[in-house]
Amino acid sequence: MSSWGMSTTGTLHRPPRHPGLILGLLALSQVGVAWLWWRWGWTVGAPAMLATHLTVVWATLYPRATLLCPALSRLPTDERVVWLTIDDGPSDETPAMLDLLDRHGAKATFFVVGERAQAEPAVVQAIRDRGHGIGNHSASHPDTRFWRLGPGAMEDQIGRNQSILTAITGETPRWFRSVVGMTNPFVGLSLKRHGLARVAWSARGFDGVDCEPSKVLARITRDIAPGAIVLLHEGATHGHNVAILAQLLAWLEAQGYRTVVPEPEGLRMPAVAVA
Repeated sequence: MSSWGMSTTGTLHRPPRHPGLILGLLALSQVGVAWLWWRWGWTVGAPAMLATHLTVVWATLYPRATLLCPALSRLPTDERVVWLTIDDGPSDETPAMLDLLDRHGAKATFFVVGERAQAEPAVVQAIRDRGHGIGNHSASHPDTRFWRLGPGAMEDQIGRNQSILTAITGETPRWFRSVVGMTNPFVGLSLKRHGLARVAWSARGFDGVDCEPSKVLARITRDIAPGAIVLLHEGATHGHNVAILAQLLAWLEAQGYRTVVPEPEGLRMPAVAVA
């Protein structure tokens, strides 16, 4: 039996444990900066302030940073398996992507936007009914301001989508994908409240913006390794997302990779061969 068939996802699903402590430490760091400025003047205080602020900016904007909130960026395995994650749906491309995944015997997790799900509940149900995972990707996908949302607005984005997706599917999402991968200090508060674990990625092709499928595939495949978490998108205005998925599935098949979908509820990670 594959080790994936016997393993659990308990150690993979890690909601933040002490997000309030992180906020407290950030506040304390600024108290320390103020003390340095008072004690040694601006020559010490200004660099200290710059260093602390740049650290927070980096941790907010770098998708795989875990300083402010835990994140799963790859699966801990040496097997030739990958986790396909598809952001920004549902969209007009979702049915074609589902058919394509079925033809290859592959599974994926769709990180869904709540307001788009409300407009297409049957498509969201189809994702679940055809054996794929559904994750939380915010209620309205505020891509230009997600990084600076305060605690109330952040809770609205994350908590409201939890309610929307639970009402549609009858199941509560357990995975969260930050909008544009940005994670400010308030994300962890909502993730802990809703039992969500953040998922980042280890392979991406920048397929959410104007692109050429062949170049996207080259960028993704150069980072494919055992346990890779692959970031894909759907519904982009360039219209190539289905073609990119088709090329990637063919490449994975040729390289002998399988797809997996972590399932916290069942404490199992079923492996599905790309056929």
